[in-house]
Amino acid sequence: MASDSLHQLRQVAVIEIGTTAIRMAIAEGTVQGKVRTLESLTIPVAIGNDTYLTGQISRTTIEQCVNVLRGYQEKLREYRLSDLENIRVVATSAVREADNTLAFIDRMYIATGWEVDVLDVAEVHRIIYQSIQSKRENITGFGQDRWVIAEVGGGNTEYLQMQHGEIELSNAVRLGSLRLRSVLKKYHTPEAQWPRMLRSHAQRALAETRLLHGEVPTKLLSLGGEMRFFASIARPESDPEKAIRIRLIELEQFTDHILEQNVDEVSRKYHLPLPDAETLGPALVANTELARTLKVDHLYVLSASLRDGLLREMIDRDVWSDELVNQIVRSATDVGRKFQFDEAHAQHVVRLAKLLFNQLEQLHGLDRRYELLLVLSALLHEIGLYIGTSSFHKHSMYLISNSELFGLSRKQLTFIGLVARYHRRASPKASHSGFTNLKRKDRIAVVKLAALLRIALALDSSRSQRIHDFECFIERQQLVITIPELTDLSMEQLAIQQNGGLFQDTFGMKILLRGTQEEQRFWK
Repeated sequence: MASDSLHQLRQVAVIEIGTTAIRMAIAEGTVQGKVRTLESLTIPVAIGNDTYLTGQISRTTIEQCVNVLRGYQEKLREYRLSDLENIRVVATSAVREADNTLAFIDRMYIATGWEVDVLDVAEVHRIIYQSIQSKRENITGFGQDRWVIAEVGGGNTEYLQMQHGEIELSNAVRLGSLRLRSVLKKYHTPEAQWPRMLRSHAQRALAETRLLHGEVPTKLLSLGGEMRFFASIARPESDPEKAIRIRLIELEQFTDHILEQNVDEVSRKYHLPLPDAETLGPALVANTELARTLKVDHLYVLSASLRDGLLREMIDRDVWSDELVNQIVRSATDVGRKFQFDEAHAQHVVRLAKLLFNQLEQLHGLDRRYELLLVLSALLHEIGLYIGTSSFHKHSMYLISNSELFGLSRKQLTFIGLVARYHRRASPKASHSGFTNLKRKDRIAVVKLAALLRIALALDSSRSQRIHDFECFIERQQLVITIPELTDLSMEQLAIQQNGGLFQDTFGMKILLRGTQEEQRFWK
C-alpha cells in the first residue's frame, strides 16, 4: 500500500502574477484528492501601479517580473520540477487590463520558456470555487444558506453568490486595494481625505453590482490575504483551516484603527512589508463596505486563495469534479432558457452525445475534458433560432461565444460555439472566422466533436426522444450502432445519410444502423 501511495504522489507548482506581488506555491498530491503545500513564496511587484496609473506595464516592472520568475525557476530546480506539465503560470487583472499584455507575456516566455496564462474573469471565478470546495466542510451551513463568497484583490473584487451550494451569480467589480490607492494618487488626493474617499469609491462601485443588497438573508465569506491577516489579529487562537466568524463591528473598528495611521506606522507595528501595509487599509475598507451592502452583522473569513484552486486543478489534471461540471451545465441551461430553446430536445441530444463520446473513446482519442465541451455544444446548438431560422447555426455560435457561462474562458466559449456552428450545413473551412485561428489540436477536436454531435442529432431527428440507448462497435471498418427495441429507423436513416458525411470524412468509416430485427445500411 505504501509503495502504491508513493507512486501516486505528484509534485506541481503554480505561479500567480498578481496585482501587487508574484506568488508561487509548490505542492504534492495524490489521485485521491489530497493536496499538501510544500512551500509558498511571495515577492512584491506592484504591476497594478503601472496598469492603473498609466495603462501600461513599464519596462522596469517587466524586468522585475523576469527576475522573479527566473528566481522561482531556481527554486523549482531544487524540487526537480521542470516538466511544463507540472508548472502553471497565470496572471490576473493587472496584466489582463494593460495595453501591452501581449508584449508582457511574450517577454516572460522569451526569458523563461514559460507561457503565461492570462485568466479572464470567468476563469478566476471557477478557480475561487475550486479553492473552497475542499474546505466546505469547515463552513457551517454552506450547503443550506445563501452565501456571498468574495475576495478583494489588488485590482478587482470577485464574488460568487450561492444558494444551497448552487451558484446563482458570479461577477467582478473594479474595486481593489491597489486600484483604490492608485485612483487617489492619480488625482493627488490629500492623505487626510483618503479614508472618506476610499469609502466613497467602494460604496459607488458596490452600488453597481447585482448583489441582493440585504434583501434576502445572506452570509458573507471573505477571502484574501488582508482578511486572513485581520482574522489572525482578531482570533489568534482560531484554527486557520476553518471559517472564522467575526462581528462586523470588529472589522469596522480595526479598519478605522489602520486608517488612522500612516503606512510606515502600520508596517512597523504589525511587521508587514511596506507593499502589504499600503494595501491593507483600502482592502479592509472594501470588505467593510461589502458587508454593509449585504447588511450582515457578522462575516466569516476562510484561508483559501486562488493558488489553492489552481493547485487543486493541477493535481486533478484539469478533470473537473462532478459538482463543478453540474454548476457549469446549470449555467448553460439558464442561457438556453433565456433564448427559449427546445429544452427537451436539447437535453436528449446531450444524453445521446455523451453515449457516443464514451463508447467511441478509443476512436476519437479525446480526454474527459472534451466531454463537457460536447455537452455544452449539444445543449446550446439551437439557441440561434431565437434570432432567426436562416443560418441559425451561425447565430448559435455568436450567442454562445458572447455569453457568460460560469467558469469558462472566452477561448472555451469560442470552441463550444464552433462545435455548435458545425452541427449542420458546411463542414469547417480554413476561411471560417474563429476556426482558422485555432491551434491544430483544437481544430481537430472541434471537427471530431461536431461529427459526434451530428450523429447524436440524427438519432433524435424525429425530436420524439424515442431512442434512449444504443451500443456502438466497429466492424469491417464501419461504425455499427445497434438500437434495441426499434425496427423502423427510416427517419434516422435519412438523417444519418444527410448529416453523417463529416463523421466519415473525419474518422474514415461509414455508419451502419441496426434495429432489433433488421439491419439498415447507409452509404451503399
